[in-house]
Amino acid sequence: MHDIVDRLVSIKKEIQSNNSKAEIVAISKTFPLNKILPLINFGHLNFGENKVQEAVSKWTDIKKDFNNIKLHFVGKLQTNKVKYALPLFDYIHSLDTIKLAEKIANEQQKKNFKIKIFIQVNIGKETQKNGVEIENLEQFYSECKKNFDLNIIGLMCLPPNEKSPNEYFSQMQILKNKLNLNDLSMGMTNDYIEALNYEATFIRIGSKIFGERG
Repeated sequence: MHDIVDRLVSIKKEIQSNNSKAEIVAISKTFPLNKILPLINFGHLNFGENKVQEAVSKWTDIKKDFNNIKLHFVGKLQTNKVKYALPLFDYIHSLDTIKLAEKIANEQQKKNFKIKIFIQVNIGKETQKNGVEIENLEQFYSECKKNFDLNIIGLMCLPPNEKSPNEYFSQMQILKNKLNLNDLSMGMTNDYIEALNYEATFIRIGSKIFGERG
């Protein structure tokens, strides 16, 4: 078995040992196809990218050949890239402005399809990070549903690097339940085990699967 596949299987076993059914989003950004194909051939379905143009050139043909692959956009999505992102991606993990919500809604109407969306929450109240502030989340969610009819399935966060993530993951779990949502996108290579303890349903793993980026 390929090393990359071995590492994926190892993470899957950890998830199962935590009595979780969380999906692994393999963060394939910057990695070439020869690193990604072993996972596709193994049957892995969920992959994440953070740049629309890179994803379009890398994934358009692959998704035609493997139409059950689910592609997740995990970066800051610019409004002028939404029209290119929507035909390719199945999930957006980073909705955080009304302007972006409106743009997604307009493009969805043209294409007659609804993408699955996570609202990004600035859970650590960090000025350098994107995301909806906790105190504005309920109103933002309500606007996205009522005014734009978006398919909001859950919340996403990037907790502060220098602190234990547990208190932030716990807050996310509370917020998700308050809004009666099903999904939480949280937990990466260094903290996904902790995220599983707080009902994470999608964990975003890059270097632990593919190795360090060059």
